[in-house]
Amino acid sequence: MGALSGKVAIVTGATSGIGERIAEAFVEEGAQVVAAARRKAEGAALAERLGLHFVRADVANEAEVAAMVAAAVGRFGRVDCLVNNAGSPQPIVGIADTDAAVFDRVMAVNVRGVFLGMKHVAPLMIGQKSGSIINVASIAGHRGGVSAHVYSASKGAVLALTRSVAMELGEHGVRVNSLSPGAIVTGIFAKGAGVEGTRADAVTGVVKALFAHIQPIPRAGLPEDIARAAVFLASDGASFVTGQDLIVDGGMTATTRGWSEMTRMRGELGMRLRKAAEEAGG
Repeated sequence: MGALSGKVAIVTGATSGIGERIAEAFVEEGAQVVAAARRKAEGAALAERLGLHFVRADVANEAEVAAMVAAAVGRFGRVDCLVNNAGSPQPIVGIADTDAAVFDRVMAVNVRGVFLGMKHVAPLMIGQKSGSIINVASIAGHRGGVSAHVYSASKGAVLALTRSVAMELGEHGVRVNSLSPGAIVTGIFAKGAGVEGTRADAVTGVVKALFAHIQPIPRAGLPEDIARAAVFLASDGASFVTGQDLIVDGGMTATTRGWSEMTRMRGELGMRLRKAAEEAGG
């Protein structure tokens, strides 16, 4: 029996990186999983590989989020866990150079998407008198000088929204928590550097090498680290945990870096990623 045996879970942003590994871990632990993302080809491949159900959904679109939840209920009859993982990166630029359209795009996915997911599963979970919502935030929501300004603001909003909704839904037996990853090896860093999605997922080795040395624990963080934390928060073992943020960062938030050092490091990473993507593409 797995830790999530008999549970039904929705995982957004499930076709790569942290979301993909969470979906895999939930299946391994016995859950029925509905994986949601925008990339249909990758979603179909994931469904075939893991035996889960894939739904194409843009989390910033309310009609598509409602349809995603309806698809899970139609197939499995309930939803026990929602993992709001889908996220959008932002290039590292100064505040004066930040495009307002980028602000709107990042907020639409990272904050509106989380809000819509909670809005549409809440009535179901209240009716069940049980459920676990897990919102993927970031240490960028806790510390300045970790990531881009708008991305950091969006993750700070996720933390606040998590705490607020937890107070409402806790009275109905529904738990709401967040996870704050540190420097985790995924394709989001290459995407933020301008590398296209599928190619971004192929050059994570560059990220892994650099991220092995930026926190007290001397290895890069992996999607597995976040997936295992998500399994805990989704499981009955966390039945008395709500309104909390679980930081999984290898100790990074115990250290201090300035904006200039962060932008230098991320600029170097971006150059390496673009070069690796060009070489991989022939």
